[in-house]
Amino acid sequence: MGYVTGVVMQFTTRNAAEVLIKARGKFISRAVDVAEVAAKRFLENTVEPRGIKIDSEEFENKEGKTIRVSTIEIALSKK
Repeated sequence: MGYVTGVVMQFTTRNAAEVLIKARGKFISRAVDVAEVAAKRFLENTVEPRGIKIDSEEFENKEGKTIRVSTIEIALSKK
């Protein structure tokens, strides 16, 4: 719920025109949930998703093995 509150606060108190929600790996589903709850429950009819970018990042883990992790970026904008 803390991430949803953060998104809502950006739009209400800081008057942001757009908020980006970013996540990677197993937290992608949380980013989608945050965007949906913020847009459909708290900011109903005031914000909408403007774009979704998916990609992957490559990095080395602790064992020195190269790993690819999926990423997502969700843009919410005022209507």
